[in-house]
Amino acid sequence: MPAATEPDTRLAPVAPARAPTGAPGASTRVPFDRIRRATAEHMVRSKATSAHVMQAVEVDFSGVDRIRLPKRKDWRSKQGYSLTYLPFIARATCLALRDYPNINSSVDGDALVLHPAVHLCIAVNLNFEGLVAPVIRNADSLTVAGLAHAIHDIGDRARKGKLDPDEYSGGTYTLSNNGSYGTLMTGAIINQPQVAILSVDAIGKRPVVVESPTGDAIAIRPVGILAQSFDHRAIDGAYSAAFLHKVRALLERKDWSDEM
Repeated sequence: MPAATEPDTRLAPVAPARAPTGAPGASTRVPFDRIRRATAEHMVRSKATSAHVMQAVEVDFSGVDRIRLPKRKDWRSKQGYSLTYLPFIARATCLALRDYPNINSSVDGDALVLHPAVHLCIAVNLNFEGLVAPVIRNADSLTVAGLAHAIHDIGDRARKGKLDPDEYSGGTYTLSNNGSYGTLMTGAIINQPQVAILSVDAIGKRPVVVESPTGDAIAIRPVGILAQSFDHRAIDGAYSAAFLHKVRALLERKDWSDEM
């Protein structure tokens, strides 16, 4: 008679633990609402579809602040909302996309579809109840001031549930902004069928090395990280890096006074 052996339970399925019902401190099951369910499905599909890669650059926003800070108080008084860094970043992004059109595109089967205009999606947090990304059409035709108005308007109407259905479709590139929460760097998930998304994180004062004719010095500057997730099926790392370099150069060197 063959020797008895212990049953092999290494691969046996383990039943999921069930939280007690009605007991004090019991876990609560909260079904996904429509927005959370749609967000979850879209995110999972995007990760399964695109070959996600992230790159980031550090940007000195001193040049932006030379224009933004003197106008900030008057802007809020007249417009009713703050003049943040986001419209400057949006404008630099739109300008850079003109030089790197493969990023303002979408994947269609085994082809890349290049879009002639930038229809910029702005990720909007619905008071922690979900996420949507409405579209600013022809964003590349707007100045910083125009983008500031458009970003505020579309975000406000999104949170109030007052956007039309067609304002959620047709985007070609997306900006995601978590900076108000102090995040350092975020690897955002691409908004399908787009090929890239730019995450804007916290901008704050940091010590940096500043080059001058008399040598290097340490200075306190407003600095933040811009991180782009891109689809490696559509573009390569060097192309994405060159685009980010262009965005940084515009933010650091462009005279923004004519944009206000």
